[in-house]
Amino acid sequence: MRKNKMGAIAIMCSVLLVGLGSAHQAMAQDVSTPYPKMAPIDQYLMADREAEIALARSAAPDAISRDATILVLGRHGYETAVQGKNGFVCFVGRSWEAAFDWDEFWNPKVKAADCMNPQAARSILPIIELRARMVMAGRSNTEVLSALKAAYGNKHLPDLESGAMDYMMSKSSYLTDQGGHNMPHVMFYTRVKDGKDWGSGAEGSPIMSSPYWFFSPKDQPQTAALPPILVFLVAVPNWSDGTSADMHSH
Repeated sequence: MRKNKMGAIAIMCSVLLVGLGSAHQAMAQDVSTPYPKMAPIDQYLMADREAEIALARSAAPDAISRDATILVLGRHGYETAVQGKNGFVCFVGRSWEAAFDWDEFWNPKVKAADCMNPQAARSILPIIELRARMVMAGRSNTEVLSALKAAYGNKHLPDLESGAMDYMMSKSSYLTDQGGHNMPHVMFYTRVKDGKDWGSGAEGSPIMSSPYWFFSPKDQPQTAALPPILVFLVAVPNWSDGTSADMHSH
């Protein structure tokens, strides 16, 4: 059961990883997505700004998030709500920051608290901010993908920095419709090409991995103009507030 839950959470890696098993199976069967198009913009926004700030901070232990920069999602993209001083950046991720072929790509219920370290804030967050600006302007996922390719081609997006990682330990996140909807974990963004190099998916291994841009191998040709990024996910036993995460009750 724990292994299935880790698979379900893995789709929200950035922001992004969840449902490695169920998502791949659905794609293989060509099952219709439950969220075929973008919902009205208001459904992706949080009406209470202070609640969004609190949720963003809850992504990581207080020792990290209390001095982090906090972003909130506005009608034109992410905005700085609190200027931090330790280089970390916390925000609430949305579904359309995940893999482009995820069947919950437009799921407005997804509210995923992230807290990125300085390396991820410099090299992964710019991707997320561009995607947010495009989506909030009503652009399709195809248009967002094209914009990302153009941005990398024009050197407007940075290369992935070594050591980029992300805390996702909030007990209040909603990561996916699958399973218990949430699980505390940390993620690592790498240039590694084969997850087996980290023991990902091996029996007894706590590590899972997924490509950043698309889950399905058939969609990998669409990443030709994008840098290869492999995301590793490691489940952790506690929520950010230090309380134990009972894997059988979430």
